[in-house]
Amino acid sequence: MQMAITRKPQPKTVDSFISAAPDAQAIARKGVIRGKKEQITLTIAPEMLAKVDALALRMGQSRAALINLAVFRLVENEGG
Repeated sequence: MQMAITRKPQPKTVDSFISAAPDAQAIARKGVIRGKKEQITLTIAPEMLAKVDALALRMGQSRAALINLAVFRLVENEGG
């Protein structure tokens, strides 16, 4: 009986481990690149969107600018 010689598995990097996951395609970037930014789609409740639009109007900002600012502040403060 012959035994096959196999290579020792190489340690995986975090990125290769994540990209090999079964649901990795769901995480893949799908947005359109516009300059240095990536366009995304956001689903939001109509009542919340009305509040976002009202606040953006009061602040003299666009909806997108207000959402970007909110996300930036949340990320920079690590959620709290």
